[in-house]
Amino acid sequence: MKFRLLFSVCLALFQFTAFSQVEPGDPYFGESCTSIMVGKNASVDGSVITAHTCDGNYRTWLRMEKAAEHADTASHIVYKGTLHTETPDDMRKVTVAGRIPQVKNTYAYLNTAYPSLNEKQLAMGETTFVGPDTLVNKNGMFLIEELQRIALQRCDNARDAIRLIGDMIKEYGYGDYGECITIADTREVWQMEILGEGKNRIGGVWAAQRIPDDHVGISANIARIGIIDLSKPDFFMASANVKDVALEFGLWDGIEPFKFWKAYAKAEKPFKIREFFVLNALAPSLNLSMDMDELPFSVKPERKISIEMLAGLYRETYTGSAYDMTQHVKMIKKNYDKNKKEIGQDTIISPVANPWLTTDMRNTLNYIAPGTIDFQRTVSVSWCSYSHITQLRGWLPDEIGAVSWFSFDNPGESPRVPIYAGITKVPLKWEVCGQKSYREDAALWGYRKANKLATVSWGKTNKIMLENVLSFEEKARMEMPVLELKAKKLLEENKTEEAKTLLTNYSSDFSGATLQRWAGLEVKFWEMFGRGF
Repeated sequence: MKFRLLFSVCLALFQFTAFSQVEPGDPYFGESCTSIMVGKNASVDGSVITAHTCDGNYRTWLRMEKAAEHADTASHIVYKGTLHTETPDDMRKVTVAGRIPQVKNTYAYLNTAYPSLNEKQLAMGETTFVGPDTLVNKNGMFLIEELQRIALQRCDNARDAIRLIGDMIKEYGYGDYGECITIADTREVWQMEILGEGKNRIGGVWAAQRIPDDHVGISANIARIGIIDLSKPDFFMASANVKDVALEFGLWDGIEPFKFWKAYAKAEKPFKIREFFVLNALAPSLNLSMDMDELPFSVKPERKISIEMLAGLYRETYTGSAYDMTQHVKMIKKNYDKNKKEIGQDTIISPVANPWLTTDMRNTLNYIAPGTIDFQRTVSVSWCSYSHITQLRGWLPDEIGAVSWFSFDNPGESPRVPIYAGITKVPLKWEVCGQKSYREDAALWGYRKANKLATVSWGKTNKIMLENVLSFEEKARMEMPVLELKAKKLLEENKTEEAKTLLTNYSSDFSGATLQRWAGLEVKFWEMFGRGF
């Protein structure tokens, strides 16, 4: 009887934790992505890095689109509705927004929901900051994901990508809410923030600021660009109308110093918990505070940044800090001697506490004991579709220089698979979205099942999950240098296709190994629950 009751409670908790942590109507619902940027002199090896978490119910299929040559009369089709399709060929609810002249040659690129990397080591991340409703023009041709797509197809460096996006917006119109895209190449990384310029107006308003080479920056759903100094073109770019639109719509008085975020963010200040936590973690001597009116746009980290450090930041749930949501979810643990005689009690954080509880579960606990959980928007969230940390290394051939460290589902639990810019195709299960239904042929569910089960008793599973995640980080550290030497030699011998096949097979095999491991973890956790812990 006791076992059945315990098992029922576990299943009930699983239902509480199995789905989205934040729901429509929750004040944190719009906080849906995190992009961290690293300049080349701030990374351990000289890499330039950008990253992205796609936090929300977005498609999880991806595909490596081929480079192409086009006729002089060809046109490029601009779509709307591609963020929620189930496979690359699914055109349900996808509409044609318009057509523009095609260029002769387009680059191969990684077609994620928000396109993220091309074969020339140009990479992008994305976060939505919404902005004033009065600036949104739904009739503008380009949504943010289509601007990312066209830039990756046509550009091989960040500055050209920014200029092209600005030109496309001006000529064809921007039809999305306020968005930030983080744009990186092998030399530098920029933050570009974009809005419309009013209802039924073709055009848009935007600004871009470069992260200094020895700095780290972050975009997390709030516009962060402040004063725009166009006398420094190596660090600032903006649309010609950037101040005029703010004046016209009463977003700036024309007297105080113009700050982009203050005019366009529709926020009291340009940061919340994620920006503060990441920047403070990297530069603690700055003594940053949540009480400050404004944080630095970027900071010089006190330690050089590695991929492993960034992966750790993307797993962050503020454990052990004042913002830890599990700190008050406690229980009494009885202690026994070898004769099973009780010798004392300890108050501990309950094993069933986890940082990804749903709104319903938080409300329930706070009803039982007010103040138990003070919600914080953590970096890793249970409603993440996918995430990537994209590393760009200019001293290597493009095929192996760019690596997208790709992860499905919650980045606080899932492993990362290295995807090189030179691959010709992604693993087969990666081309199917798992968001519309449970599908065994979708890679997402290969991780999600074990991840969700782990949250039933996170206090007893979190070390197991972390050990397995780190084992794959170690696997990559050991294997990839050897792989890259082999691929580089093949490229030097003009055996490009052989090199690409080598890289493609490695990513596929690595993905298969992670899926197999996570299937084993799923079984392990069910066995744990079946034994009553």
